[in-house]
Amino acid sequence: MNIPNSSLKRVVIIGGGFAGIALAKKLKNKNLQVVLLDKHNYHTFQPLLYQVATGGLEAGSIAYPIRKVIQEYPNFYFRLTSVKEIDTHNQKIISEIGDLNYDYLVIATGSKTNYFGNKEIERNAMSMKTIPQSLNIRSLILENFEQAVLIKDEAERNALMNFVLVGAGPTGVELAGALAEMKKAILQKDYPDLDISKMQINLIQSNDRVLNTMSEKSSKAAEEFLLQLGVKIWKNIRVTNYDGRIITTNTELTFDSATVIWTAGVQGAKVNGLDAKSLVEKVERIRVNQYNQVIGYDNIFAVGDIASMETEKYPQGHPMMAQPAIQQGELLGENLIRLLRMQKMVAFEYNDKGSMATIGRNLAVVDLPHYHFSGVFAWFVWMFVHLFSLIGFKNKAVVFLNWVYNYIWFDREGRLIIRPYKKKSFTTFTNDEV
Repeated sequence: MNIPNSSLKRVVIIGGGFAGIALAKKLKNKNLQVVLLDKHNYHTFQPLLYQVATGGLEAGSIAYPIRKVIQEYPNFYFRLTSVKEIDTHNQKIISEIGDLNYDYLVIATGSKTNYFGNKEIERNAMSMKTIPQSLNIRSLILENFEQAVLIKDEAERNALMNFVLVGAGPTGVELAGALAEMKKAILQKDYPDLDISKMQINLIQSNDRVLNTMSEKSSKAAEEFLLQLGVKIWKNIRVTNYDGRIITTNTELTFDSATVIWTAGVQGAKVNGLDAKSLVEKVERIRVNQYNQVIGYDNIFAVGDIASMETEKYPQGHPMMAQPAIQQGELLGENLIRLLRMQKMVAFEYNDKGSMATIGRNLAVVDLPHYHFSGVFAWFVWMFVHLFSLIGFKNKAVVFLNWVYNYIWFDREGRLIIRPYKKKSFTTFTNDEV
């Protein structure tokens, strides 16, 4: 990896997400050598991926170069690579570009889509955890309409305009609302030769309410907003399979759709090499103690989505969201300094600042520790918080200007097929059919 030897203790951070970046910032100007590894050279602001997928923002406005974050940090190094395995016995990581020894290792690999073991759904559905995946969704949405204008068969055309979102958490709800707004104000102008009223947005939830991690008040308000926008909500229904065309469920209900976007769950993006006792089965998160130390290891830590810190209040670990990740990363930075100084570490305690979701124009829900509100004011709060949380002044400015433009003109100029997405064959219509 061409990392120079140093008399300083070496901290290796795997992952440049919210937790990894928060930790790196805390270690600036400390008496340590820090090596940050990631398979991308940028940090992704994941809460706005759905806007990239629906043409509201360009990918560059929610991405920030990792090297720019650390470019003025002494004794900091970034390497673009994927980590294949951790050799805990020899205290080194094995990556695609070589091996590297560590004194302290921090796993901040985040999460990935959880298909709950269904390989056919994984093969045929779309997921939205990265910028490339969001760009694939954007291309597929637009390609569907470009193909729909060519097809005379009504059933084929309707299937191309039928979008099914599985999972009514914040991602599913926000994506459903954005698609509904495209249907309402944009697609009918882009495709005047299509009956856009035939476009369907189906949101499937396996339990009895949308946004089930938020308050009942916010959940009810979000459902009402979605229904106002024309989204069809299907509750207490579990998707059992999707073959690329037909969605089957645990009921007699089926859906005929060319596009299924899976937002029904996430699991830890684990790295091989840790003791099996350190992993939580099914969700593949890493068990950590109150100091984010991996169970069974003194010098290996895990923070963010990958970490499962089981407490009385959070028996299954903290929510897999940005705030717990940022707070864990910041505290771990302080605790690593304490370790170097032979001081006692401070236990992590999550400060729940609330949660929120936007459904559409002037429509959002916000849960604060003691207040729950929805509507226009919630929408402005959502925008302010997300704008403030972006890394980099330019990104903040670009996103703000895009939002102002989109609001005034009710438009989304990012609906471009820059990188065509070649999905497995959906229709095999002949020249006689077009």
